[in-house]
Amino acid sequence: MAVHILGIRHHGVGSAEMVRTYLEDVNPDIILVEGPPEITDQLQLIGHQDLKPPVALIVYDQANLQRTSFYPFASYSPEWVACKHAASVKIPIKAIDLPAAITFAQANTREAESKKETNTNNNESNTTESIVRRDPLSYLADIAGYPSGESWWDEQFELVKNREAKDHFDGVNLVMTTLREEGIASSLDEENIYREAYMRQSIRATINELYANIVVICGAWHGPKLTNLKVTEKEDNKLLKSLPKSKIKVDCSWIPWTNGRLSRFSGYGAGISAPGWYEHLWTVHNDQEINWLSKVASLFRSEDVDISTAHVLESYRLSHSLAALRDHAVISFDDLHDAIRTVMCNGDDILYELIKTNLLVNEKIGSLPADIPKVPLQQDFELHLKSLRLKLSAMPKLYNLDLRKPLDLKRSILFHRLNILGITWAESKSVRKKGSFKEGWELTWDPQMQILLIDKSNYGNTIEYATQGLINHTLQSETQISEFVKLIDLCIPAQLFRAMDNILEKINELASISRDTKDLIRSLPPLINISRYGDVRKTDIEQIDQIISRLFNKICVSLANTCYGLDEENSNEIFNLIVDLDRAMKLIDTEGSNHKWINTLEEIVKKEGVHAVIKGCTIRLLFDRKRIDDDELSVLLSYYLSASNKAVDVAFWIEGFLRGSGLILIYDDRIWNPIYQRVSSVPSDIFIELLPVLRRAFSKFSFGERRQIGEKAKQGLTLIATTTPNHTPATLDHDRGLTILPFIQKYLIGKDVK
Repeated sequence: MAVHILGIRHHGVGSAEMVRTYLEDVNPDIILVEGPPEITDQLQLIGHQDLKPPVALIVYDQANLQRTSFYPFASYSPEWVACKHAASVKIPIKAIDLPAAITFAQANTREAESKKETNTNNNESNTTESIVRRDPLSYLADIAGYPSGESWWDEQFELVKNREAKDHFDGVNLVMTTLREEGIASSLDEENIYREAYMRQSIRATINELYANIVVICGAWHGPKLTNLKVTEKEDNKLLKSLPKSKIKVDCSWIPWTNGRLSRFSGYGAGISAPGWYEHLWTVHNDQEINWLSKVASLFRSEDVDISTAHVLESYRLSHSLAALRDHAVISFDDLHDAIRTVMCNGDDILYELIKTNLLVNEKIGSLPADIPKVPLQQDFELHLKSLRLKLSAMPKLYNLDLRKPLDLKRSILFHRLNILGITWAESKSVRKKGSFKEGWELTWDPQMQILLIDKSNYGNTIEYATQGLINHTLQSETQISEFVKLIDLCIPAQLFRAMDNILEKINELASISRDTKDLIRSLPPLINISRYGDVRKTDIEQIDQIISRLFNKICVSLANTCYGLDEENSNEIFNLIVDLDRAMKLIDTEGSNHKWINTLEEIVKKEGVHAVIKGCTIRLLFDRKRIDDDELSVLLSYYLSASNKAVDVAFWIEGFLRGSGLILIYDDRIWNPIYQRVSSVPSDIFIELLPVLRRAFSKFSFGERRQIGEKAKQGLTLIATTTPNHTPATLDHDRGLTILPFIQKYLIGKDVK
């Protein structure tokens, strides 16, 4: 019986090559890999011709999908290579790490203890300092003069050529044994104690199953602790009994992964800074540096960047020189890319960004066999992709849709439904072409969205039913009409008409009993906007129009009383709601509704106890609607700007009247002069108190408006020409008038003046 412990770096190209060679040499009966046992069955699928990396295994708690772990694989991952070997020679492969159910239970326990500790120490200062542990390899890197443990590992184990596989793994084991015997700890040692105990127990169980030639593939750090199987058996059993009993139901599935996420996520434990570079090392076996430089040159030429063969040769020579100066045995990634940045990019970071995006990351997405088990919602999503001719891509892709075309309309419906489910694969973008039938969408797939698909599957087995189920679930917890209106706004472009019927029914129920006028006002403008798009989406808006009429009538009855006795904060809130509703009412082209709205505004103006900011706003709206003429406005200005009124009330009235546009001050001196006189007459100490209100009133104006108002303020009061009731000047400059008469008669009338 032989047990071979192969310590690797996850996603290490050199490690993967050595694993492949070692397996071919020793021809094992069974292969054990690091990973939770729940993924063992899924590992058997590696080797399927339609399972193409990068892919990942997702392991999740069925009752709490926030508790999820990912196990990504690239073509150069040692575990992937081992699984492919097992499939090719038809030997079993098993995952032997701590079960995910126990890991999730441990995480739940830690979270509960952390919350309890936070509550206990809520009113106490916490002086405990967390210990930050270094990467164990960084100690060796410091001694050898390398910038990091990763760079040291690369040169010692990943980039070395023509080394015997046995010598390679003996060297890895020697390094890790030495570090652990010296007492150097890693940041995960508290978890590793249990994990390594479970892995040892799994190895013993495999031996008891009478396998004679066992290969164990694990992270290099664990290797030394998996060799001593006899001495630690009792201790392992005792340690593992202390683990929490877990009733968590765990499931797992394959999902497509991307190179971008390989570079951002740690996978089993080690991240990949440049997956495109690692894939190059895995697929190109000879002259790797020259071939890489040629790829960079080809990329630059495709982007119309001047590049020549000389650039490639000089970059290659410089990389050799840098390796020699840095005392590197082989050309490292840093050596090569420092040379590229210097020679081929001329130090230009923008050019180097091209390399990072297109070559170092080399974004792509893996694929799965069609027959891999999936939840029904995932299957329905994939059917939509096929029927709508959409592809998952990690690179953003822009779609400009024309809703008059059946295919584009169906795509739009899918995108809106996915957004309701919280799956933001498609992000809405503005389009240059005008028309409500145009939509722009940018599609960027993130593999983690597969989790959301699984999470939302409890609402329904298809995208349509799941979206309707989520909407109906939301209805049970909402009590505000304005929130239901938001749901309608989501349902119409998603064509969820059944769910919309339920929402409208709920709104009808609440409208009859609601006394919250603010909520009613918030609801009405979105509903009015929704009614305008019925012809584009072919939506029946008759029921919506009935609700609009009902809510509007209720608002008109209660609005004046709602405005009574409010403080500054609530008055400003009502102010904004009234302005929004007035803007929306202009979209309703019915004489009766507009007449009723104007009467409501007039009722607010007449009512005592209404805050000055609301009075000013209401008068301005009536003036804009020509319900108040110039003479009436002059009387109102005299009344509200009178010196007998409190200065603060005058300031609030000015804010309400002017907020939104300063043009009326610039071009209408009949309004400018009384406001200027009233503000300039306020004593300086009171003016300082009023300044925040006045500043708020003028801050909403555009820069150009504020500048013109400032220039006009320097001039002070403005002379106003008197006018007759017919608005014609009462006096004219007789002499200047005579000078223009000849021109008028000759060129406009056609007669010469004698």
